[in-house]
Amino acid sequence: MSNRDIIVIGGSAGATAPLKHILGRLPPDLPAAVFIVLHLPAQGLGILSTVASSAGPLPVRQAEDGMRIEPGRVYLAAPDHHLLLSRNQVFLGRGPRENMVRPAIDALFRSAALYHGPRVIGVLLSGLLSDGAAGLNAIKRCGGMTVVQDPLDAISDEMPRRAMEATTVDLCVPGATMGDVLSELVREQAGAVLPIPPEIRLEVEIAAADRIGSDKLLSVANPVALTCPACGGVLSEVKEPRPMRFRCQVGHGFTADALAKEQEGHVDEALRVALRIIEERAELVQRMATDGRRSGRPAVVEMYETRAAEYREYADMIRRVVLQSLDPPARKREA
Repeated sequence: MSNRDIIVIGGSAGATAPLKHILGRLPPDLPAAVFIVLHLPAQGLGILSTVASSAGPLPVRQAEDGMRIEPGRVYLAAPDHHLLLSRNQVFLGRGPRENMVRPAIDALFRSAALYHGPRVIGVLLSGLLSDGAAGLNAIKRCGGMTVVQDPLDAISDEMPRRAMEATTVDLCVPGATMGDVLSELVREQAGAVLPIPPEIRLEVEIAAADRIGSDKLLSVANPVALTCPACGGVLSEVKEPRPMRFRCQVGHGFTADALAKEQEGHVDEALRVALRIIEERAELVQRMATDGRRSGRPAVVEMYETRAAEYREYADMIRRVVLQSLDPPARKREA
């Protein structure tokens, strides 16, 4: 039996510090390859030097399409590409964004689960929202080991907490000790190979930019009355029960909280547009009332001034909603 020789690590806000601890504690003879996805800006390269400086004796490379998977090496996701694994190689996917990001943690985790099953150790670090929760669940379903940073130890605890809600996590440890834990886990024998759920393979194909088509999507998801905020297409709810997720026919993917966050921005923008239009409307009818006064038409003046007052009331109402949406915790404190 093989050892657990594939380590996949994902993180976002607050993940740099625990990642440094992990890489600094891994031994030079590590019998496993390490793959890392951090949420990166499209042109962000500074993280490469940050990770390389923390990796001790292990060589760090930014992943390139076709690289061979070798033990004792660290592969870092390239900006604006999904980092995906096959049996022996790394490949880069230009599929749709998932949870509004590319590279996405879920994409890496699923591809590792698909091709390496019980040999995988999935590690989820500090971060916002829930990228990584579905991928960690895929690793667990394919027989792999799942590890999360202790939420009490994380700067941003949403990612670890969402993962613990989505699947049964094997270990929950502080970032400072995770390197030692992984050094022990990679020397253990992998478990039995389990059947691969077909939806995991399909979602890996989506991340690789393969066309999915409505028939394939229907096999893993049911259409719902929601719109994809990325492309405007119809969303379908993925049948896998945890975490709640959605896909459109283009392939954009969202967990429920990521979708709500994206919708929140669109609602805020729509309210601001509505506020501008109503304020302009109030200004216009007020000018029409002034013009009516100059021309000696009192009935017209009264009508337009009444309308201007109504529009200002509507504008004040929308303005209050916009201000409240900027600081929802303040509403709770006031209540």
